[in-house]
Amino acid sequence: MRVIGGAIAIILLIGIAGLHVFWALGGHIGQSAAVPERNGKPAFKPGPIATFAVAVALVVAVLLVAAHLGWIASPVPTGLVRVLVWMIVVAFAARAIGDFRYVGFFKRVRDTRFARLDTRVFSPLCAVLAIAVTDAVIEGRF
Repeated sequence: MRVIGGAIAIILLIGIAGLHVFWALGGHIGQSAAVPERNGKPAFKPGPIATFAVAVALVVAVLLVAAHLGWIASPVPTGLVRVLVWMIVVAFAARAIGDFRYVGFFKRVRDTRFARLDTRVFSPLCAVLAIAVTDAVIEGRF
C-alpha cells in the first residue's frame, strides 16, 4: 500500500499544528510574518484562542488522514471520513489559490514580508498539502 502522500501530509500538519500551539502559548518566533499586512500593519491579530483553534483543526486533519489510511481506528463512519478528508483537500487548495488580494498564488498585494513568504513558502506548502492529502485519499483503505 502506497502511503507517501499521507505520511507527508501528516508530518507537515503536525509541524504546523505545533507551531500554532507555540504561538498560542505566547511564542513569537515567525509570528509577525504569518499574518497578511495592510498598509504596513497586520490585517488582523489572531489571539491565543483563535491560534489554538487552528492548531486543533490541523490535528483533526491529521487524525482524519490517519484514519482514512487505516493507521488509527475512527469512531466516525468511513464515508464521512472520506468526505471530510476531501474537504481538507479543498481547503488547502483554496488557500493556495487565495483570496485574490492578500493571500495565495493569485494575490494582488505582493510587496510585503508576508506576501513574499506567501509566494515562496505558504501557498506552495498549501498546494503540497492538497496534493499529498489527495494522494492519501486515492491510496487510502476506503
